[in-house]
Amino acid sequence: MLSSQTLAVHRDFGVYAVQCRDDHRGWSADDVHDDYRIVLVRRGRFRRQADGVSAYVDPTLGYVGAPGQEERFSHPSGGDTCTAIRVDRRLWSSIAGAAVPDVLRVDAALDLAHRRLLLSAREPDVDFAVTERLVDLATSAVGRQPRIAPSRTDAALVAMACEAIGADHPAAAGLIPLADLFGVSPYRLSRVFSARMGSSLTRYRNRMRAGRAVDAIEAGEVHLGTLARQLGFADQAHLTRTVKQHYGHTPTALRELLAREEHIGAN
Repeated sequence: MLSSQTLAVHRDFGVYAVQCRDDHRGWSADDVHDDYRIVLVRRGRFRRQADGVSAYVDPTLGYVGAPGQEERFSHPSGGDTCTAIRVDRRLWSSIAGAAVPDVLRVDAALDLAHRRLLLSAREPDVDFAVTERLVDLATSAVGRQPRIAPSRTDAALVAMACEAIGADHPAAAGLIPLADLFGVSPYRLSRVFSARMGSSLTRYRNRMRAGRAVDAIEAGEVHLGTLARQLGFADQAHLTRTVKQHYGHTPTALRELLAREEHIGAN
């Protein structure tokens, strides 16, 4: 079951909160759109197939859909919550030209741009405040991505590795057991992942954990020691170092930054 809530609408774009409650391993029917779409995950994970190539989508891996592209989706891990951003062709061309990233790697800068866009969408100033945040997000999304020619075999391997890490599979405790899970050498898994994603497996795993920490902080968590234990960090200092490495701010500074953004949106 799919539901959508409109967050902001402009003549050149739209921002929507989309929730899917499906739980199925089979692929959906083909879906085709007539505009560009940036899709970023807030909660959950799923699979997407476009132009015959399958990819894994989670809070660290979004995607860009192009006009006329045939897409299918699978939800083997349950439902998800996403932000879908519709961008018309003229605006997309002014931002990205003809570029459509094969992999949309959601680093800390893009994640913060996403959070700020959602906060700005609470205010009525669509023509300036929301538009400015959207352009920042789209520019970051397109300009920071690796340019890797798709390979179905490599894409499938990377998708399985991301899914195992996202699901906290026991084999995801280390590179060697993870490679064993898929019947490949640790070298091959590490090389393919880095080449396709523009990021090492280690950085991907830490980015995932840092994102979960920021989710909790944004939701009001103040006990960083407890949060560190819940997310598998050695201690509060380890959590703080990892979050700062990925987001450029300590957890306390991020709490203040996001609270300030929310206060601005409310006025």
